[in-house]
Amino acid sequence: MPAIKDVARRAGVSVATVSRVLNDHPSVRTDTRERVLAAVADLGYRPNAVARSLRTDQTRTLGLVISDVLNPFFTELARSVEDAARELDYSVIIGNADERPDLQDHHVRTLMDRRIDGLLVSPTDGGSPMMLAAARAGTPMVFVDRWIEGEGLDRVPVIRTDGRGAIRALVAHLCALGHRRVAIIAGPAATTTGRERVDAFRSALAEFGLELHEDHIGQGDFQADSGRRVTGRFLDLPHPPDAIFAADNLMALGAMDEIRARGLRVPDGVALAAFDDIPWFVHTDPPITAIAQPTGALGHAAVRALIDLVEGRPAESVTLSARLVTRRSCGEPEGSKP
Repeated sequence: MPAIKDVARRAGVSVATVSRVLNDHPSVRTDTRERVLAAVADLGYRPNAVARSLRTDQTRTLGLVISDVLNPFFTELARSVEDAARELDYSVIIGNADERPDLQDHHVRTLMDRRIDGLLVSPTDGGSPMMLAAARAGTPMVFVDRWIEGEGLDRVPVIRTDGRGAIRALVAHLCALGHRRVAIIAGPAATTTGRERVDAFRSALAEFGLELHEDHIGQGDFQADSGRRVTGRFLDLPHPPDAIFAADNLMALGAMDEIRARGLRVPDGVALAAFDDIPWFVHTDPPITAIAQPTGALGHAAVRALIDLVEGRPAESVTLSARLVTRRSCGEPEGSKP
């Protein structure tokens, strides 16, 4: 098993510097911090916080690290996790990574210092060194919504939604309404959900005889500002799309802001649909057609899987299905119902 001195040697720094990095000391330069964290990941080093998670005594406390607490999907997911844990006499401590790998590692380290029994993680970007080290070290961990593939991670259960069927239903719906030039505001390519939704959208379009042109793919970051920015680029094209699919709810709201700022209306100027339905989509003007995930079921399944691991039982991955909820943002007839 590698020691802290091995990490220091690999990174070309002192043991004291490694210690400062692992304890989030602000005095460490960014490039030095990155070298140390890369050495931690390469060597599979287990800091004390990770080692302390591999214990037999339990605190009946779970950790949940979500990608963005301002995203309504993750807010609802966190609530369902808390509800499920409470039913089984466990408590939950939540950390918000804000889509930043460094904050994700900060929360993983802090939670393990608090002697949690296991971790639920919706990985941001492509993962982070401390989180990956904890998973590979055997810490009870479950990926929820997003997941990471790689060496030593195949034993981490994944609780997720398969959105491919619902995305195909959306494309069929758009085609039936007469839309032919369609665009997607994609999530980060480093995330599994970001890649999967683009691939599913492209495949569904091909099935219906349509092509997803490169200028109709905009790279977002699951934040509203990126939805607005990408939509602006779409609308500036010589032949702008007649329908836009935002790969999450915040990017859809940003898209609607930009459409309205251009003096256009949804769906007359451009149709709009979203992945990740949220309660107030029914209150927008017009109500937004969206793909809904079974968020409550996701949270409950994730908690059950993690507690199985914590209590020494095997846990399996679970894949649930999303569904299309049609409203009026794609040109649906007045009075149409979900």
